[in-house]
Amino acid sequence: ETMMYAYRAQEGVDVRVARIFNTFGPRMNPADGRVVSNFIMQALQGKDITIYGDGRATRSFQYVDDLVDGLLRLMEGSYDMPVNLGNPDEYSIEQFARLILTITGSNSSVVKLPATQDDPQQRRPDITVAKRELGWEPKISVRDGLKQTIEYFRGVLERHGSIDTPGPGHFAAVNGPRTRAP
Repeated sequence: ETMMYAYRAQEGVDVRVARIFNTFGPRMNPADGRVVSNFIMQALQGKDITIYGDGRATRSFQYVDDLVDGLLRLMEGSYDMPVNLGNPDEYSIEQFARLILTITGSNSSVVKLPATQDDPQQRRPDITVAKRELGWEPKISVRDGLKQTIEYFRGVLERHGSIDTPGPGHFAAVNGPRTRAP
């Protein structure tokens, strides 16, 4: 943010700053190590869903279509201060894991492992500025977005076979032919 505003002052150009919160949707990398992709891939493959910590830390998740809408409104508007783009609906990590189990119909278990260092206990965007300045707020529920994302990941598994999900700070590999996402 500081660099963008310094560049604006130096060069006299328009800038926009979006603070993007957890975003998910079809075409995301199933092996990127993020909570959404890990939980979905673990559930679809019948593996234990791994939670790091006691599961009470909270996160907020937004569907990609809502993010794109927010970015377009920001870029096409005149507001030039930072704007949070995210869904303020908050889930504990354990609630989120259980929601994914429900939607996938998986019989996977939820397993709690030691917490990672410096993991914040709460991440929830305040979108007051986005509502006021952009007329923006998320429209797609987390549940509806997850349904679409889960169907996409089912297709990835059908095409590529099993996919390992990494732990914190690691990346996984797709087992099977390595191709670009469709």
